[in-house]
Amino acid sequence: MIPRHSDPAFFQLLARSHARLLGRPLVPDDVPAGQAAEWLYESAPFAVLAHNTATDPVFMYGNKAAQRRFGYDWDEITALPSRLSAEAPNREERQQFLERVQRLGYESGYKGVRITKTGERFMIEEATLWQLIDDDGKLHGQAVVIPRTSDL
Repeated sequence: MIPRHSDPAFFQLLARSHARLLGRPLVPDDVPAGQAAEWLYESAPFAVLAHNTATDPVFMYGNKAAQRRFGYDWDEITALPSRLSAEAPNREERQQFLERVQRLGYESGYKGVRITKTGERFMIEEATLWQLIDDDGKLHGQAVVIPRTSDL
């Protein structure tokens, strides 16, 4: 099985749903189409995470920038329930944000406290979360772009 970070179909789901809902590309136009998935995973200067539609959603994608910030490798981050990326006191706020995205399709400008694998707290800033909806209208989960973080 091809890893999701190298799967062209998964990249298309990320990129097309982002463009459809937000009206702008996920990957800069100057990145050649054949290299876009690799660029997003290996070189993007922003974190991208995606979780599935399980009752307790689990991350199914985390690019290298996300892995570095949260302190997990690929195998660890793709086994992590996404709620564990926030401390318990901040999970209700995170859940309300996720529910708004379910209703509206996406939301930008989110700011919230997150936690690394080692328990260090940091702030995500100007995050954009969107519904992962394929070309047939099927929901596959949600994804987020985190352009900026700061230590707490």
